[in-house]
Amino acid sequence: MIATVMLAIALTIAPTRAAVPPTGKPAVPARSVLQAKPVLQAKPAQQARPAQQAKPATAARPTPPAQPATDLKPAGRSARRSPGIGDGIAPIAFALVKGAPGACGPGCDGWIAAEGKIDNSAAARFRKFMKQIGDRKLPIYFNSPGGNLEQALAIGNMLREKKAAVRVGRTTLRECGFEPQEGEACTKLKQSGRELHGEVWTRGAMCNSACPYLILGAPSRDIAPDVTLAVHSPRVILNFTGGVPTREMRAQALQRAMERSDKMVLDYMAKLGVDPGLLTAARSVPFESMRVLTREEIARFALDRRERVESQWMFEAAARGIAYKTILTRKDGEAAFRTTRLQLVCFDQDRFELDVERNAAAAVGAGALSLVGGDVRVNFLSPPRRSGDRATSGVFLNASQMRALASAPGAELSDALLNVARPNVPTFPVASDGLQNVLKKLTDTCPPSKAVVHPSGAPVPWTEVPWPQASAQPAP
Repeated sequence: MIATVMLAIALTIAPTRAAVPPTGKPAVPARSVLQAKPVLQAKPAQQARPAQQAKPATAARPTPPAQPATDLKPAGRSARRSPGIGDGIAPIAFALVKGAPGACGPGCDGWIAAEGKIDNSAAARFRKFMKQIGDRKLPIYFNSPGGNLEQALAIGNMLREKKAAVRVGRTTLRECGFEPQEGEACTKLKQSGRELHGEVWTRGAMCNSACPYLILGAPSRDIAPDVTLAVHSPRVILNFTGGVPTREMRAQALQRAMERSDKMVLDYMAKLGVDPGLLTAARSVPFESMRVLTREEIARFALDRRERVESQWMFEAAARGIAYKTILTRKDGEAAFRTTRLQLVCFDQDRFELDVERNAAAAVGAGALSLVGGDVRVNFLSPPRRSGDRATSGVFLNASQMRALASAPGAELSDALLNVARPNVPTFPVASDGLQNVLKKLTDTCPPSKAVVHPSGAPVPWTEVPWPQASAQPAP
């Protein structure tokens, strides 16, 4: 009896399995603790081509020594697929994408999109793609639910050789039009080899299962604050030929395959010089579940060691247009990261509201907060709105102030009002990357501003009362 092994890590979140993007299970040769058995042969049919005589049913089958892993028949494409894994997600495709100026960061308007499950030929396709683009140095955005572990490590090694810069993000292509981005037509575009046009998003992007091991290979790793990284134990698929294995045989083969998987990952991490704690975290969770990594774990496992992580300004046209950004910070000696979120909405094309949500402990005293950016100097409304351990401060801005803020390199938040003494008050920098583009998109979704004339003596709605916070204040 011969056992062949497939080793796959796939995205599976219990209990809503059907709603989770599945992952493929390509074949990976592996050692088996089962001793190799000769394959039973059928009796010859009359004078057909010669064949070995079948052994009598009463004869015990011999047990030769175990065959080395390289001699095992690989599962390959003929291996049976387990239902629910790898269905509905296309194999990972690599595409050159061109975006607007600054679409992928300051001075960056082009990137490589890598989207889909890591199948059993992913590494070969990636090698071919990188050879085609030559020496172009572009960031690579991965968005993958996981897949074949051995292929992921092979891609990771190539990223290391290429000294690649890797990020996690999902790409939306303009050429797809109204077709679903994960649909067949759009997938074919990604596989076409053409340079495409689109945008890259971090919110909602994922790098799960085998994918975190893949990105570890890149010397430069930029994990945005609003992406998801998750891990779990691998699933091993054993295929037996020559008979039905006993339960003990299956258990032994499974144990040996898991040991091979761990050694493969540990050797890879040792070569990269990173903490093997990521594997320990993954093995603590069964394949049927998923462990989402915290920001502290992302830093500890060297996926992204930065103590300050700031996303670009992004725009989403939901029920109402909204612009947002997220900043994660951790000071020396602190164990946990602090999260600061900024959100910008509009009432019309001349009236905007900027909200800053942060840890309530950061809102010292009465929660006074001010902002200085370029020619804009404003105080936020006080006290902030509190919900649990979070505090949200808001300020109203007009269109000219927003344009001035967007054209400045950045702004600073301070826990003090502008018109009071501010001794030794630290400031919190906020970059303006992407804000000009986002402001234009947001303004296009806002209703036009109109001058409304009210009859004499009629009450003026509160939304049309002049905002004292919105006018530029002189420096103290």
